[in-house]
Amino acid sequence: MSKRVLVVDDAAFMRMMIKDILQKGGYEVVGEAEDGKRAIEKYKELKPDLVTMDITMPDMDGITAVKEIRKIDENAVIIMCSAMGQQAMVIDAIQAGAKDFVVKPFQPERVLEAIKKVVG
Repeated sequence: MSKRVLVVDDAAFMRMMIKDILQKGGYEVVGEAEDGKRAIEKYKELKPDLVTMDITMPDMDGITAVKEIRKIDENAVIIMCSAMGQQAMVIDAIQAGAKDFVVKPFQPERVLEAIKKVVG
């Protein structure tokens, strides 16, 4: 059975790009969210195997959302997606409980490599 993924990013084109990479890699995208609040709702509803989470989003940022999701499920597997130059935020994300991070612009093989590393 393929791993189920929730894709979280405030930019629709980024969600589409990540979804495309994941589907070509054999993963099933079960949901999308455009901010941290929706990500938490979708996580509760869909219980995905993995979440790809943008850091900078309106309403609730990705780091706060990671903390909230990990309160719901301490075994949640979350990979952060960040733009170049956000290293300090990446460290915060890892400390918040993210398992790995990929940097935008995405290289499809790096995204799939990060996912394989954390969920197999």
